[in-house]
Amino acid sequence: MGGTVARVARTWLVVLGVAAGASLLLPAAPAAAHNSLTGSDPQNGARLAAAPKRIELRFLATPKEATTKVTVTGPDNVAAAGGAPTFAGKRVSVPFQPGAAGLYIVTYQLASDDGHPVKGEIRFTLTTGTPAEPPSASAAPGSATPTTAPASTAAGSPSAGSPSPASPSPAAAGDDDGGTGWLWTVAPVVVLGLLVVGALVLRRRATRR
Repeated sequence: MGGTVARVARTWLVVLGVAAGASLLLPAAPAAAHNSLTGSDPQNGARLAAAPKRIELRFLATPKEATTKVTVTGPDNVAAAGGAPTFAGKRVSVPFQPGAAGLYIVTYQLASDDGHPVKGEIRFTLTTGTPAEPPSASAAPGSATPTTAPASTAAGSPSAGSPSPASPSPAAAGDDDGGTGWLWTVAPVVVLGLLVVGALVLRRRATRR
């Protein structure tokens, strides 16, 4: 009787052990099927004085090219990806085209083997940006174009700021009567003299008769 109880007890122990092991193994299958980011270069939160040539993302499972999308944006939401991503096993690389200094955000989206989408991002700061191109002289706004001097300010001509010769005033124009003003004073005297002389001549002729 005691041997039977011992055999039953051992059987249940084996069953419980198998069940416990199965319970531990079952959650591992979905976890392995669900992809996730395991690392990146640059690392999330990094501050860089020199811009990297490429940005690399490393995943738990091999990402599929058809369902993987990676974007890179810099300050003012300017695109900073220099080309399409390339795949090598569990790694995805994107050419980096740096712009102004500031915060850069790398976003990724891919599908796991279990059908669940995986989304995320990493951020890093570029402390030195690319220098801005100097503006061309012809396109510089507000540049003044030298103008030629007006004809009135040419050599030998009076400048715009010099006073012009004063025109004669009305009073001066009225006094200038061509030099004949003295005739109105002398003419009466001459006429009177002629009358006196004529009268004397007539008187002498009458006396002689």
